[in-house]
Amino acid sequence: MPPRAKFTREEIIEGAFQMAREEGIDKITARELGKKLQSSARPIFTVFENMEEVKAEVIVRAKELYGCYIEEGLHQELAFKGVGMAYIKFSMQEPMLFQLLFMSAVSGKSGVESILPQIDENYEDILQSVQKYVDTREAADMIYQHLWTYTHGIATMCATGLCSYTLEQIGERLTQIFTALMMEKRLNCNKKEGEQIEN
Repeated sequence: MPPRAKFTREEIIEGAFQMAREEGIDKITARELGKKLQSSARPIFTVFENMEEVKAEVIVRAKELYGCYIEEGLHQELAFKGVGMAYIKFSMQEPMLFQLLFMSAVSGKSGVESILPQIDENYEDILQSVQKYVDTREAADMIYQHLWTYTHGIATMCATGLCSYTLEQIGERLTQIFTALMMEKRLNCNKKEGEQIEN
């Protein structure tokens, strides 16, 4: 008979998740996790094959928590702004998890338009919140890419302790960027319409 597990799968994942939140996922080793659980490393391997399995579960848990932030943002009156603010709040309140999910290398893809759907499972919901303000999915996608680039910059500064903006100041900046992007789109549309009339 296999040895009886001293800890449940959930207890081990929870211990590893707390380590990732406090110190970063790279600090999760069998030995350190054993210490966190006030045990040796052995009980971990009665439940998991290896530490990569444990870390994969930590990433799933981190994505679930991030998803709660985004869900809250999507329910704001201006959903696109709510999502941006939620993304930044996540970076402020969970800097280690933010770095794990959004500041790690992404393999096999290049370009923001390819990376966004890969790193953010909420991509389609966020894109739809932007599409309410424009006439095509292509326009919404372009605006979302610009907004994400700007928002990600602020969030990265927050996660690494370089940002001193208040949430109110951040909200004002997101509004200014969105307004500027919408104005540029209108100007481009007017310019195209003018060119069509001339031709």
